[in-house]
Amino acid sequence: MKKLLIANRGEIAVRIIRTAREMGIKTVAVHSQCDATNLHVRFADESVCIGADSPKASYLNMVSLLSAIELSGADAVHPGYGFLSERAEFAEIVTKCGVKFVGPSAESMRMMGSKVNARETVAKADVPLLPGTGVLSDLVDAREAARKIGYPVLIKASNGGGGRGMRVVRAESDLEQTFFAARSESQTAFGSPDIFIEKYIECPRHIEIQILADSHGNVIHLGERECSLQRRHQKIIEEAPSPVMTPELREKMGRSACDVARSSNYEGLGTVEFIVDEKMNFYFMEMNTRVQVEHPVTEEITGLDLIREQLLVAQGQRLRFKQEDIKLKGHAIEVRINAEDPTTFIPCPGVITTYIAPGGRRVRVDSAAYQGYKVPPFYDSMIAKVITWGETREEATIRMQRALKETVVEGIKTNIPLHQRILENPAFPKAQFYTKWIEEKLLKGEKK
Repeated sequence: MKKLLIANRGEIAVRIIRTAREMGIKTVAVHSQCDATNLHVRFADESVCIGADSPKASYLNMVSLLSAIELSGADAVHPGYGFLSERAEFAEIVTKCGVKFVGPSAESMRMMGSKVNARETVAKADVPLLPGTGVLSDLVDAREAARKIGYPVLIKASNGGGGRGMRVVRAESDLEQTFFAARSESQTAFGSPDIFIEKYIECPRHIEIQILADSHGNVIHLGERECSLQRRHQKIIEEAPSPVMTPELREKMGRSACDVARSSNYEGLGTVEFIVDEKMNFYFMEMNTRVQVEHPVTEEITGLDLIREQLLVAQGQRLRFKQEDIKLKGHAIEVRINAEDPTTFIPCPGVITTYIAPGGRRVRVDSAAYQGYKVPPFYDSMIAKVITWGETREEATIRMQRALKETVVEGIKTNIPLHQRILENPAFPKAQFYTKWIEEKLLKGEKK
């Protein structure tokens, strides 16, 4: 691997460029017209404009990206997260062009990309699953399935992602309207009307396991991440390890995650996501076939550069570690700083007039923002990730509270006040939260 094209933008593109440079790999940035002066463009060895500002015209435009690969002479492509990172067709075309796609094969992506296909695949590997269905053909099948599973149930888009395409049904009287609304939403958002039903768990935790697999059949896990602090299924704060994890449960969940990877002949970095109920029973939810936004907390407690390991695997190397070599040390917390109103959560694009990032011992900032940067309205609103590490969870929390007080972003609104409220709430140190805690407890409590 001599020249790596990063088919992405913003902080993840900067993150990948930094590791590639340390490894002696030249980098190519791609950018839309409005991103021409962004940090990932400045940091890369060369850059190519791939289109107008909208994602469809640029970062989702396969023809433009393939042209950029040919023009630059890149011999590898890293998709980052989002955009085309989990599009099997893109991975397949890149590979057929003789260029290395940094990630799993198109076949593995297809197995895990459809939630229904993923359920069928992992069921053969004896991984715990919630009661559920295959793709539902009509309302009659949906009614019969929901009665058999028992209300409440969750209608999910088979090709959904990022928390989109999910609707809870608590009674049969609500099923018909929700069924057709879910099909319509799935078609609009994901280009497919395929939906299925799964048992809905009240007050669940969302815990995910980071796995790493090579092309020689070796698979290990790198511990878990607690991702239960969400708003509308979008993660807000992540931490590692989970404050409710036990060594025995970690071993079981880690083994199941590795079984999922083996069942799909997986290669590279991947994340297996689980729903965990109040009795700490865990169930497979989905697999993300890419690097995750929250990967830094795993890096902080393992001491590994996950992008480096990902690039080494892509070059055909065997894993440098065995499972017993992975030791988790301390605690890490990550907050996602978004350009949005902290009360209404409406995106807040605009020019950052003042930007002061936090610093100090064991504080990390992954960002592509700077003073004078214009946050565009076309893409995800996240502008930075702040990560803190401590010997204990309490220490990491105190450090994060200090870091957020130091952070200055003026000219636009951000969700920093929301993070501060969460960390200061009595439920946080006790880890007494679940996936809807922010909406059902924190925000509702503030309105009273």
